[in-house]
Amino acid sequence: MKQATGYKRRSYGFQRTSKLLQARIREAGETRGFAVTRLLTHWVEIVGENTARMARPVDVKYGREGFGATLTLLTTGAQAPMLEMQKETLRERVNACYGYTAISRIRITQTSATGFAEGQAQFTAAPKTQKAAPSPEIKQAARNVVAPVADQGLRDALEALGENIIFRSRH
Repeated sequence: MKQATGYKRRSYGFQRTSKLLQARIREAGETRGFAVTRLLTHWVEIVGENTARMARPVDVKYGREGFGATLTLLTTGAQAPMLEMQKETLRERVNACYGYTAISRIRITQTSATGFAEGQAQFTAAPKTQKAAPSPEIKQAARNVVAPVADQGLRDALEALGENIIFRSRH
């Protein structure tokens, strides 16, 4: 069957959330100089959890010389000296994210915890939520459904999937 001209073929099915939001994240990042949005979206993995608690990237500025950019990090005043000592390590990790020497300098700005609009964000990771455990009745119902499966590993996986489905359908 021939497609009508002027129409794009749509893909059906599930897509990753990152793919759906990629254009919007890139557009927002590029307005602040983040051509590679991976620096924003994977900040904790790039610099480590301890450093991510102390600072976050807010800007990338490219100079006139074209010999690398300046990355601006926001931190609170008390954390600035510790971050200052880690500048070279941070620069190496960020450049590893870019894949080349994109960042030649790191600038640290400070604000108080209740200061300016940029400084009001917390530098801590979001707390992990505890999942509610399914009741024993739900576990038994899932176990009864998958009982005929011979393979133990597959049976366990299907039982966990069944518990989730039954639990979510009732709540």
